[in-house]
Amino acid sequence: MELLATIEIPRGSRNKYEVDHETGRVKLDRYLFTSMQYPADYGFIEDTLGNDGDPLDVLVLLTEPLFPGVLVDVRPIGMFQMEDEAGGDDKVLAVPAGDPRWDSYQDIGDVDKFTLDAIEHFFTRYKDLEPGKFVKGSNWVGREAAEAEVTASIERFKKDAH
Repeated sequence: MELLATIEIPRGSRNKYEVDHETGRVKLDRYLFTSMQYPADYGFIEDTLGNDGDPLDVLVLLTEPLFPGVLVDVRPIGMFQMEDEAGGDDKVLAVPAGDPRWDSYQDIGDVDKFTLDAIEHFFTRYKDLEPGKFVKGSNWVGREAAEAEVTASIERFKKDAH
């Protein structure tokens, strides 16, 4: 499964950017309250609708960080399931499609434990200092579950568009 992702936040940033879906422009949503940085390039999968009413979130493992607004072809290899104050907020983990340097990454088990732990640590702690915000319940699942959620999110998007 290959998908088109829009990067909103580069790896290493504390700025939380979001694409304004009406204008297509990137806007600074907030500066993270904690002293943490995004552990991977972060954005959304085009033409999807997640359980939270927003496009489905994606983390893309890359050798170099991109910048906000860049489109990248990706393949999902797993998903971090979590819930925050707004409900379900799953994050698909993906790698660049068609890049032979990432061919050995086919499923969540191909990602080293340190990288998975770093991502989990970030998403379970990054809202700690923000009033009224929280994260609870987190779990990693493999490619099959990620692809099923992507497919469901595409169907939600199509249904919502009519």
